[in-house]
Amino acid sequence: MKVLILGGDGFCGWPTSLHFAARDHEVTIADNLVRRETDRELGCGSLTPIASINDRLSAWAATGNRPVNAIRLDVARDYDGLVTLLRRQQPDVIVHFAEQRAAPYSMKSPRHKRYTVDNNVSATHGVLCAMVEAAPDAHLVHLGTMGVYGYGKTRGLEIPEGYIDATLRSGGQSADVDILYPTDPGSVYHMTKSLDQILFQFYAKNDRLAITDLHQGIVWGTNTPETDLVDELVNRFDYDGDYGTVLNRFLMQAAIGHPLTVHGTGGQTRAFIHVRDTVRCIELAAHNPPPRGARVRIMNQMTETHRVRDLADMISGMTGVPVQAMDNPRKEAAENDLRVANDTLVNLGLKPTRLSDGLMQEVFDVAMRHANRCDRSKIVATARW
Repeated sequence: MKVLILGGDGFCGWPTSLHFAARDHEVTIADNLVRRETDRELGCGSLTPIASINDRLSAWAATGNRPVNAIRLDVARDYDGLVTLLRRQQPDVIVHFAEQRAAPYSMKSPRHKRYTVDNNVSATHGVLCAMVEAAPDAHLVHLGTMGVYGYGKTRGLEIPEGYIDATLRSGGQSADVDILYPTDPGSVYHMTKSLDQILFQFYAKNDRLAITDLHQGIVWGTNTPETDLVDELVNRFDYDGDYGTVLNRFLMQAAIGHPLTVHGTGGQTRAFIHVRDTVRCIELAAHNPPPRGARVRIMNQMTETHRVRDLADMISGMTGVPVQAMDNPRKEAAENDLRVANDTLVNLGLKPTRLSDGLMQEVFDVAMRHANRCDRSKIVATARW
């Protein structure tokens, strides 16, 4: 297939790009490299040393795999450039990672809130408009988030894959309908992903675009078989309070002997997925598009759920590093249960990677190897809402 990966230089985009190229697909990355600029803004880079995009591409070509092409493009702002790219490439699949991905970063200040909305919503709407204009037969695969469902109001109900049967009552009458599961975003970032859903729903109905929306859990792990080939291909490892995901943060903290920072009671239950499964899920979705004119296909891209305090206790037991309770900077329920349906991807062939499979030790070893690059002042989360 011809695969265009928007945001292909990022934490999920880079290993996905290599995963497709290793399977002999024709891959083009479009990225404005803003995540690297954000490192400079925050004064905190990846724990793993990240090569320049050109060095990354050269190192990949030297492995003998099919080369990956790249173009610098701001998907949210350069609409004409995006249309030109789609007309020239005529991709079979467009994988959309080109959004600001961190909830804490989206809540740091009014500027960060506005940037997240302006970037994420403009990027998604621009992609949809450009597809109608220049590549209407392409299949859009979007990386969404489990956070669109919210965590406080499920009352033990299993989270379905995007849609739910409901009974509407009004004026003394009722009607049974199949609707998008009601959203309950907990940050501006999650709100933009909720808005994405409405945009997808409209363009699938009005312009008959083929769209898959993957509601992903929290990603852990760092490398895939492709990024492990040579040092220049290594993936990002974010550990700071803005971009670091909870399990990776715990493993990094343990590697340097820093107490494991648990916010509030640690009773927040979240869905998780290893980055290796992320790239597999993207591939499975790409190979199984919905028909043009069908409703948006929504899949829950996760493999297991855990309470935060249970993860901390697990890693503390593994490493001997103590757990430190801290005030919760977020407005969220102190405790929640979470049951999630993920039947579609499993039925398509996903063989889930579990925490019990031993890869936590691999992530811990990566953190140990690069522990000297850690800035301890960036560990504690500072964004509060």
